[in-house]
Amino acid sequence: MRQVDAVAAVAVDLRLAARLAELRAEQGWSLGELADRSGLSRSTLSRAERAETSPTAALLNRLCQVYGRTMSQLLSEVEAEPVTLVRAGEQAVWEDRASGFVRRSVSPPTAGMRGELVEGRLTAGADIAYDGPSVPGLEQHIWVLDGTLRVTDRGVEHELAAGDCLRMRVWGPTRFRCRGPEDVRYALLVVAP
Repeated sequence: MRQVDAVAAVAVDLRLAARLAELRAEQGWSLGELADRSGLSRSTLSRAERAETSPTAALLNRLCQVYGRTMSQLLSEVEAEPVTLVRAGEQAVWEDRASGFVRRSVSPPTAGMRGELVEGRLTAGADIAYDGPSVPGLEQHIWVLDGTLRVTDRGVEHELAAGDCLRMRVWGPTRFRCRGPEDVRYALLVVAP
């Protein structure tokens, strides 16, 4: 990762941590109450809110479920003032180093919009399981740009090669895997119900 990207990623992590703390405060919940609602430990939540650790995709997904937001909505809330055009070099990038997942917010971050375009990258061997959608009934279109992606939805595994597109409405657990040997890059269109 370039030094400029690394600095931007740290800034996003700091704003994300602050927003997570704000969301909990807005609900009037203690860390214990949020832990009970999310199934995450108090210490994990505390470290995420203090930016001592960068939250994983699975952790953010659980918090989005509790707060009734998509991950894109949450991440857009930590961006600067809304714009209609965002240049490639200015698009927010978030990385889950533990799972080998990199997420680029391609769409300009704007509150109130239902559709968002995201670029996802998984390193060879990456395996991410989500216990449910952040918003039930979320529509996703997954278009593989490079490599091979395995997506499991409703117990059915779909193997997608470059050029393939899977459309699904997410109601339960999903899994994204890149067996390799090369990394996978895909476009994800997310449409809130």
